[in-house]
Amino acid sequence: MNEDNARFCLLAGLILLYLLCGAAIFSALEHPFELRARRLWKQQLDNFTQRYRVNLGALHTLLRQYEEANGAGIRVDALRPRWDFSGAFYFVGTVVSTIGFGMTTPATIAGKIFLIFYGLIGCAATILFFNLFLERIITMLAYIMRWCHERRLRCAGVRVESSREETSGEEDSLEGWKPSVYYVMLILGVASIVIACSASTLYSSMENWSYVDSLYFCFVAFSTIGFGDLVSSQREQYESQEAYRLGNCLFILMGVCCIYSLFNVISIIIKQTLNWIVGKLVCCGRHQPCSCSRPGCGQKRLKRNAVQPMASHCPAGRLRYTEGSVETVCDSETDAGAVADGVYVGRRLSGEMISVNEFMVSNKVSLALLQKQLSETAHQGPRQSYGHQNGFSGGVGALAIMNNRLQETSVDR
Repeated sequence: MNEDNARFCLLAGLILLYLLCGAAIFSALEHPFELRARRLWKQQLDNFTQRYRVNLGALHTLLRQYEEANGAGIRVDALRPRWDFSGAFYFVGTVVSTIGFGMTTPATIAGKIFLIFYGLIGCAATILFFNLFLERIITMLAYIMRWCHERRLRCAGVRVESSREETSGEEDSLEGWKPSVYYVMLILGVASIVIACSASTLYSSMENWSYVDSLYFCFVAFSTIGFGDLVSSQREQYESQEAYRLGNCLFILMGVCCIYSLFNVISIIIKQTLNWIVGKLVCCGRHQPCSCSRPGCGQKRLKRNAVQPMASHCPAGRLRYTEGSVETVCDSETDAGAVADGVYVGRRLSGEMISVNEFMVSNKVSLALLQKQLSETAHQGPRQSYGHQNGFSGGVGALAIMNNRLQETSVDR
């Protein structure tokens, strides 16, 4: 079994274990409450039929009809109209953001067919928006971290020179400084918590929810899980109604963007951790000291945020160690592969299918992409690559993998 398959199987096994543990915990927490609710409902139903002498079968028929009406948006308490323009706008927002609360669903055949095509385009465009938002967040955070680093050096009495200027041996240059991906994760996490806590304060006062319920709703909405058991801005009237609905939309937009960005960064770090685990397993399986270039296997101990592409991607290349990172440098441009902007770009004939192995190889360096964009932006802004010349942006995460494949196909043709 090669390393790609080992990594996939390890991740699948860990996710399965995670699901089993989650199922056991939720079953222990929620199943007793479900049993109590069933007993209470049965008692109330029996008491109602005996007190008012109602036929149980007729009552069940009425309750089923109410369930159907409930699916169409009919409630016992007065709620806002579901399909006026503002209600429909709220609905399409939950569709394209993939939240899908479920409190409003199309009931007509024409509406269901239109939703399929509308959601196909809308969800794809929104995912692109989230990826571009992540790129701009990285750019902003890189500048902020550089400013903080320069300020800390100046407070320590160190003369700071731009990396473009020549510096003497005693002067400190920022050329070797690398912004940490883990700081990005920390900042995004703090921003998400601040947004969720602020939104929960608003929801607890306007919706009469408890603060815990409000935090629960924020996570479910921001992560686009969207159970629909709690949904904001559904009552017919609120105090300062227009201001509240605007604030609700802004909080959901900011929260979804921040949580999406945080999930991307965490997933990249998880993949890097899997690389380290697989590398350790391979080294242990060989029963010998490992001198490979896999993360965690080298004799030289790197920082936690080190980025180390596989050396085998550049046959004639060499590894260059810098502070906080490892870069692969190719000596020849005529190699069968080239490392371009931190991503291996393999040469192949036009029209050839992308293999799963190549896709997994590109997946390995998502952390390198993120680290590289942080570093370049913090120093003198991102450099232009030939990918931009062909109309495809580098991007980060999954967007970067696809864009590099598209730019490679464009160059081959």
